[in-house]
Amino acid sequence: MASASAQRPPGQLRALLCPEVPRHFAWARPVQLLLRSLHLAAMALVLGAIPFGADFAALRGPILATILSGLLLFAIDLARDAAILVQGSGVAVLLKLALLGIGVLQPSHRLAWNLTATVVASVGAHMSGNWRHFSFTAWKVMRYSK
Repeated sequence: MASASAQRPPGQLRALLCPEVPRHFAWARPVQLLLRSLHLAAMALVLGAIPFGADFAALRGPILATILSGLLLFAIDLARDAAILVQGSGVAVLLKLALLGIGVLQPSHRLAWNLTATVVASVGAHMSGNWRHFSFTAWKVMRYSK
């Protein structure tokens, strides 16, 4: 078993951000289910409207719903254990955000960047546990005992 402390920041900050065992919130699963459903529906509206030339003004509501639901989903994961930022699942989220950011900077290629981000998000959401919990700083799969 890999030690969870192999990828943790030092001291009290480490204990706060990266507990030895990820925190469990009883309310998190149903809240994440609702947020993920909202996120997917709002993102589908945005992604589906781009090829038809919809601009920000027309998509303001779905864009804001996508951003807010995504931030809340990521916040729940970070509250459990910020070490996900260097694990497969967190890296997939960061890559998705980078791709979406490039799409904002290159509006003429926004659809391609958003589609690529969607593929990354899909893979990140459905990858196996070994990939999801692989730490790029410890270079091993992180396992936690309860």
